[in-house]
Amino acid sequence: MTPEKIRNLSRILILLSAFASMLLSIGLWFLGDDKLAGIFVGLWVPSILAFGVIFLSWTDRS
Repeated sequence: MTPEKIRNLSRILILLSAFASMLLSIGLWFLGDDKLAGIFVGLWVPSILAFGVIFLSWTDRS
């Protein structure tokens, strides 16, 4: 795999992870009994995206 393909795959995985976390958070909020769990999982979204920015900026240096 070329470095460009790895970066593109990384971008896709990061965005899919953040989107899955958002969907899980919404599901826990509306369907679950514990709304705090929905809030907790919802906090993962910006963390995943921040990690993605740091990871992708680090891989762009190489």
